[in-house]
Amino acid sequence: MKKLILGLAIAGTVIMKAQTRIIAHRGYWQTQPPTTENSLKALENAQKLKIYGAEFDVRMTKDGILVVNHDEHHAKMEISETSFGDLEKVKLSNGENFPTLKDYLKKGRKDSALKLIVEIKPDKTKEKEDELTAKTVQMIRDMKLESQCEFISFSLNICKEIKRLAPSFKVQYLKGELSPQQIKEEGLDGIDYHYSIFQKNPDWIAEANALGLITNAWTVNDPDVFEELKKQNIGFVTTNIPDQLKDK
Repeated sequence: MKKLILGLAIAGTVIMKAQTRIIAHRGYWQTQPPTTENSLKALENAQKLKIYGAEFDVRMTKDGILVVNHDEHHAKMEISETSFGDLEKVKLSNGENFPTLKDYLKKGRKDSALKLIVEIKPDKTKEKEDELTAKTVQMIRDMKLESQCEFISFSLNICKEIKRLAPSFKVQYLKGELSPQQIKEEGLDGIDYHYSIFQKNPDWIAEANALGLITNAWTVNDPDVFEELKKQNIGFVTTNIPDQLKDK
């Protein structure tokens, strides 16, 4: 009987490890009624879903303030060339204030069970990227959110700079042109590629898993694509429909 119980426990552990976990893309904003992506409300909605994490985008204003916004522009103003004082005059479409990273992290730490997936956006120069990265890492440390945050970026420089500043932080690369072996050699923790990259390179998920890398796919909004990735034992998917995928 003891052997049977042990066998069941081991099998249960394997199943848990193989389960694909869900990350809300820019929070959970495709609600009814819908809210705004990268808003505090979208983060709150993700917290209520009891999923793995919520992804969001970090940029830096002309005067060095860290803000949460996907696009380079906010209301036709280029964020990197505009002061925060001017940017905050225009609210989000759901009526919220234009969010700073500090405000977003304050909201995020109210639910420590939800991982905060921090996408640091590429900037115009290496110097700007390094400044943005250093300020982001320092703020997360100051707020004691190291264990709750994971990092992604399309900039290989940013990914490597995060690992230089904070070797224990989990960092995944987004762009998609590097193989799992190359990611391992760069000293990063995983690949977070558009699902089409994995369709073109059907061995990459298995190869990455064998190398001990994190595997994630974005932006998976088709349940059939989700099922395909699950069969390949992908670790995570990032999606605009977390409510629909979380129980599949």
